[in-house]
Amino acid sequence: MPNRLADEQSPYLRQHKNNPVDWHPWGEEAFTMAREEDKPIFLSIGYSTCHWCHVMERESFEDEEVAAVLNDGFVPIKVDREERPDVDSIYMDVCQMMRGQGGWPLTVLLTPERKPFFAATYLPKEGRFQQTGLMDLLPRVQELWETKREKLLDDAEEVTDLLRRSTEEQEEGDAPGPQLLSEAARQLSRQFDQTHGGFGSAPKFPAPHNLLFLLRHWHRTGEERPLNIVTKTLDQMRLGGLFDQVGYGFHRYSTDQRWLLPHFEKMLYDQAMHVLAYTEAYQVTGEDRYETTAREVLTYVMRDLRAPDGGFYSAEDADSENEEGEMEEGAFYVWSTDEIRDLLDEDLAELVIDVYNMAPEGNYQEESTGERTGKNVLHLERSLAVEADQREMQEETLRNRLETARATLFETRSERPRPGLDDKVLTDWNGLMVAALAKAARVFDEPEYEAAARQAAQFLQDEMHDADGRLLHRYRDGDAGIRATLDDYAFLIWGLLELYETTFEPRWLRSALDHMDACLDHFWDDERGGFYMTPDDGEALIVRPKEASDGAMPSGNSVQLMNLLRLARFSGRTEFEDKAAALSGWAGSSARSRPTGFTALLMGLHWALGSPREVVVAGDFGADDTQALVEVLRETYSPTTVTLHRPPGDAPDITDLAPFTAAQTPRDGQAAAYVCRDFQCEAPTTDPERLRAQLEK
Repeated sequence: MPNRLADEQSPYLRQHKNNPVDWHPWGEEAFTMAREEDKPIFLSIGYSTCHWCHVMERESFEDEEVAAVLNDGFVPIKVDREERPDVDSIYMDVCQMMRGQGGWPLTVLLTPERKPFFAATYLPKEGRFQQTGLMDLLPRVQELWETKREKLLDDAEEVTDLLRRSTEEQEEGDAPGPQLLSEAARQLSRQFDQTHGGFGSAPKFPAPHNLLFLLRHWHRTGEERPLNIVTKTLDQMRLGGLFDQVGYGFHRYSTDQRWLLPHFEKMLYDQAMHVLAYTEAYQVTGEDRYETTAREVLTYVMRDLRAPDGGFYSAEDADSENEEGEMEEGAFYVWSTDEIRDLLDEDLAELVIDVYNMAPEGNYQEESTGERTGKNVLHLERSLAVEADQREMQEETLRNRLETARATLFETRSERPRPGLDDKVLTDWNGLMVAALAKAARVFDEPEYEAAARQAAQFLQDEMHDADGRLLHRYRDGDAGIRATLDDYAFLIWGLLELYETTFEPRWLRSALDHMDACLDHFWDDERGGFYMTPDDGEALIVRPKEASDGAMPSGNSVQLMNLLRLARFSGRTEFEDKAAALSGWAGSSARSRPTGFTALLMGLHWALGSPREVVVAGDFGADDTQALVEVLRETYSPTTVTLHRPPGDAPDITDLAPFTAAQTPRDGQAAAYVCRDFQCEAPTTDPERLRAQLEK
């Protein structure tokens, strides 16, 4: 009989609805039961595409023996970290405080008041290799709860007190200066893997925001090394198994140093961040391979993650059924050499096996056993240009032959059992994808991307607000719910600003301003500056989380710093810059202690220190002379510029949002560009080349 998770919208929670464990969703019903039955809470946090979450479910949560112990002595609660990032943030901090590291699945034991006294990540059913097993831990905790409860309660109070102090007593200081930008670049340079690209060793995470920061550092200083780090990393990631060579899109991260063997889940936010990085790299270098990769990623997203209503689904799982009908990580993506030879003619098969570095015994070792499986992750060791030269072939000929093979493999693979799809739509991740689509649309002059960005943004406008107009976080199967967190506002505003600069439709800028005002009303910390993760009228958790450091994605505060600075230039509202200064002052001490953990925040600092400018193009948007000026702006990499369009006429809508544009009109019947920086404007120009020269100053 299904448990209480059967009525939840989260695909992750619904995956556990038939467990013998009597799971509860996070909520007052479960907390009340814990108090009334005088039991501790067993909190398990994960997400639907998490491989080790599936492993723990198969080993323990589907096991009757484990379920009996959990149901008897605990109130078990399941949380989808993607639905409740606020809950996850608090208890992940607890795990890192207690264990020195964290991850998912996250396992935390709480008092009925939700105060933690134990935290771990994956736990096997039975202990092994000095790792505690659930069947060791749970009976011991039951015994302590009955016989030495005061010790557990004291531990819980101590941990909660430390958590509160870490949130409330963060040092305040002055906003960081340019030396911190240089120090972050130096540290990334030291961590850079000269051979394989990226930073550090294994596991290796892409962290595209590090690359976006380095592009800005190159732009500000003219130093070549940051740009070389970016291009090497982007090239190596695209060659490796981290990139799906058959169906496109990036997997989450690499288990090894050389980007060969990934964890195979595909996350929407990763695709968006990669698109932004490859698109900006194309702007900087003009190299077609970066445009190609960005387009390939968007091909995957539009094909496999786009919902019929225009929103985007969250993720695809790492696991799927193998030939034996058993769930296996990566089964959908890997190939044997025999399969290749069966599908392709002899010459093409041998070419694919050689170019993509396949071997009969397999080209990787299975992570848990260390053994080769006879399966291969398709990957390249060198660019196709070098490959063609080595083979004395025309590069175009090689590409065409490999594309023929890829199409065959893609068609064959589509008949395999697909990985599970997490089909919830999240506001923050969709806002980020709107930003990526909108930027790619204007840089690559691609109407399809603009239309997709506009449709997704309209979906968020129409479906992701409650009756009072407050933003919501999650949508699935016609149901929108869960009050938005800071990240939802931050990434949505980012997407709306990019969409405005692509379409020049004032409604998107107006919406960005409205959402920023709402976010300041409900999330701003008047005492110390910066934004809380949860609203002032949200659920009362054991602490009110507030984060500045970046993770797999930029933090909400990092994104809001840039949003505030850009909105100040778009609108002329200087109070946004005041808030930005307060935010950077609050986050400054943490950023100084670990600059590479704050690279997205430092992108905002780069803006603030880089003489930002606003450019107003005045003219009929559809006219050739206006388009000639806009084209110059879109082909120029200028990360400290905002662009507005002012149509002809006495009072177009944009003048309500940006009053300074009222006087910026066409000149003598011709479209004109007004470039302003450091609170002064240059003479307007109608000449595209003159505009280019002004932008290069």
